[in-house]
Amino acid sequence: MAKPLFEVVDSLATPIGFLELRRRGMPARPEMIVTEITIDDEMLMSSLNTTSESALSTSALAMHTGGDGLRVLVGGLGLGYTAHVALQDPRVAHVRVVDRLPTVIRWMRDGLLPLSEELNGDERLEICEGDVYAELLAPGHGAWDLLLIDVDHSPTEPLDPASEPFYRWQGQRQVIDHLAPGGVLAVWSCDDDHDFAAVLDEVYPEATRERVRWIDQLIDDEEIEEVLFLARRG
Repeated sequence: MAKPLFEVVDSLATPIGFLELRRRGMPARPEMIVTEITIDDEMLMSSLNTTSESALSTSALAMHTGGDGLRVLVGGLGLGYTAHVALQDPRVAHVRVVDRLPTVIRWMRDGLLPLSEELNGDERLEICEGDVYAELLAPGHGAWDLLLIDVDHSPTEPLDPASEPFYRWQGQRQVIDHLAPGGVLAVWSCDDDHDFAAVLDEVYPEATRERVRWIDQLIDDEEIEEVLFLARRG
C-alpha cells in the first residue's frame, strides 16, 4: 500500500536532525486529517495513533496511589497527548512540559497542533524550553509526583548522547531524588532494554515493564510493540 501524500506545514534544521511538522489525509477516511512530527524523515509522533503517549500517562497515574494535588513533569511535548491525558485526571493539579526545541513549543502556542486550543486554555499546564535530562540529572528536591519521559527512541538509541547517563545507575540515583515519596517514573521506549530495566530494579523499590501494542495504519496495518518502563519511589 502506498503512503498517502502529506503536506509539510513547517520544517527546520535542529541540533538533533531535520524536523518537520506534517499533515496528511487518509484516502479511506476523507474526514480525517493526520498531524505528524518527523525528524530526518523518521516518525516521532502521529495523531493517527496516540496509544503509547496516552498509556505513558495512564499507566503512571494508575501506579501512583497517593492523593490529590499531583504535580507532573513531562519530558517531551510532541503533539501534547501525554500532557493532555495527565490533565484529564482530577488528581492532577499541575503539569509542566519541558521540550528542548522552541519550534515544537511554538507549534503548540500558534495553534498548529490538534490539541493546541484545549491545552493552551488550561491554566494548570506550563510549557517551557529546556533539557529535561539535564534537569533530572541535577540535584533534586522531591518536587514531582510523576515524571513522564518520552524523548529518546530507546535507552540505547538516544537523540543526543548527553542523555545516556539518565539510563545508568548513577543517573537514576539522581532522578529518584526528583520524585516525592510514592512518586512514579515512566519512560517510553520503542524497544525493550534489559539493562535499563535492571537499573530501575536496583534503584527503585518497585519497577516493572509494560508492553504497548498498536496497529500502524500507514504501513499495511503492521502491529507495533513498544515498552513503558515504570518505577515507583518508596
